[in-house]
Amino acid sequence: MSGATSPAEVAAAVRDPEMPMLTLADLGVLRAVEEHAGEVVVTLTPTYSGCPAMAAMRDDVVRSLAEAGWSARVEVALSPPWSSDWITERGRAALREHGVSPPGPAPAHDGPVPLRLLPTVRALRCPQCGSARTELTSEYAATACTALYRCAECGEPFPHVKEV
Repeated sequence: MSGATSPAEVAAAVRDPEMPMLTLADLGVLRAVEEHAGEVVVTLTPTYSGCPAMAAMRDDVVRSLAEAGWSARVEVALSPPWSSDWITERGRAALREHGVSPPGPAPAHDGPVPLRLLPTVRALRCPQCGSARTELTSEYAATACTALYRCAECGEPFPHVKEV
């Protein structure tokens, strides 16, 4: 087993396969890292049910821990569900540095989540120039958890991580 780096540090350093500027810890999907009878058990929470990146996250965590000398398995926790509020400040800064608008505060719900058929109104700033004059171009971008915007000031398109 590795002596200098803990399993928690190794798991926390694994990068998100869809947004590699973020670690799983900064994305907030890394819930727990525990050792049980010589095995490391890592708990992840997907950003949403059916997230296609979960298999890659699992494989990357297990591979990284194996390379560091630990036998590992990944468990998935769905409760409580992931919230974009779990993205760390370091993660939000990394998103901005890479031209991605970080999410604002997640909406609070007491009970069922209402279905809204109109576009979501968000107050956000262009990660390129900082302007608040932005326009939604598509509610769906490269990943299901991002929307595509265009800055009316500098004209640059940019993805925005949706508030969940």
